[in-house]
Amino acid sequence: MALTHNISDIRINYMKHALTEDSVSENPVHQFKVWLQEAIDSQVEEPTAMVLSTVDAQGKPSARVVLLKGVDEQGFSFYTNYASRKGQELEQNPHASLTFFWAGLERQVRVEGKVEKVADEESEKYFHSRPKGSQIGAWASPQSQVIEAREVLEQREKELSARYADVELVPRPKHWGGYRLVPQYLEFWQGRPSRLHDRIVYEMEGNNWLIKRLAP
Repeated sequence: MALTHNISDIRINYMKHALTEDSVSENPVHQFKVWLQEAIDSQVEEPTAMVLSTVDAQGKPSARVVLLKGVDEQGFSFYTNYASRKGQELEQNPHASLTFFWAGLERQVRVEGKVEKVADEESEKYFHSRPKGSQIGAWASPQSQVIEAREVLEQREKELSARYADVELVPRPKHWGGYRLVPQYLEFWQGRPSRLHDRIVYEMEGNNWLIKRLAP
């Protein structure tokens, strides 16, 4: 199938905002929260969606979109199946990166750091805050494994729904829980005219965040 447009000619001249060293917070997590809140207030689609990039045992990168479920001074939290591909890769190499892109605001944030599992208590609390269907889905899906057909999932979901129909609290699977990326590097990118974009980075040196500007 031929594309209807020459994709090399597709471009937007970004003009909505600017980003200066004087305008950002000294703390990158605070700055991230400001931008995330502005993304939420602007009603951009899926403001908490982020690309999680990991590395496999052969050093090959892999990436997928997951949802941010918490951010504080400790780091950026998300939840998944520990036996999934990303879970296995994080077990082998705990270093990863996150990428947020809010097209409506012409902004991108990159976060790099080391990933650790959150405490079981945190995983339990979040798991039981999810809709019951999502809790059952965590049991039903052998995430990242090959299955014969979608009917396999649907039958498994049906069986589990019947099993837990009268159960108020579905138990959390031991293979399901949270991760937290502890940041060491954050880059805030703001689109600007003529591709002269603003890039402000925070890099941890010792116990302090250093703020630098990068050329676009």
